[in-house]
Amino acid sequence: MPAARLDTIAFPRGGTLPSVSITDGNTVTFEYTGRLDDGTVFDTSREDVAAEEGLADAQPERDYDPLTVEVGAGAVIEGMEDGLRGLSAGDAETFEIPPEEAYGEWSEEAVQEFETDELRGMLGETPEEGAYLQAQNGQQGEVVHVDEETVRVDFNPELAGETLTFEVEVVDVED
Repeated sequence: MPAARLDTIAFPRGGTLPSVSITDGNTVTFEYTGRLDDGTVFDTSREDVAAEEGLADAQPERDYDPLTVEVGAGAVIEGMEDGLRGLSAGDAETFEIPPEEAYGEWSEEAVQEFETDELRGMLGETPEEGAYLQAQNGQQGEVVHVDEETVRVDFNPELAGETLTFEVEVVDVED
């Protein structure tokens, strides 16, 4: 008979034995809301928050469900993994993640220049500022400048240079 897995053990006279703390290798399911320094919500797993903040209108096809990741596998940013370690199922926590543990600092080196004629030939049209292009390596970049000779494309991650605040609630932890 397989052993039963318990997150919390209830005792007849009251009291509980707390569940195991999250460590590398655990599969963790959690709800989250990510905010910028100014309080703007940039992502969430909670449909009610998405609706309230206007995210649901911007992404009508998206499902808002808790996120499940293996801690230590690099599936989420370093600061998120660090914030989850030590928490248990049922815990709710808010933590701040500096750019170096999130998407890195914004870098001028990630902004590349292309000849307008060269891009026009590849795309069949001249790109417009604000458009997004995908490089051969899969990276997406935003066109930030266009003139007759040069197109500048910013390949920095959208949240580069940002300090992020996450509100998380751990739903489940599995070994």
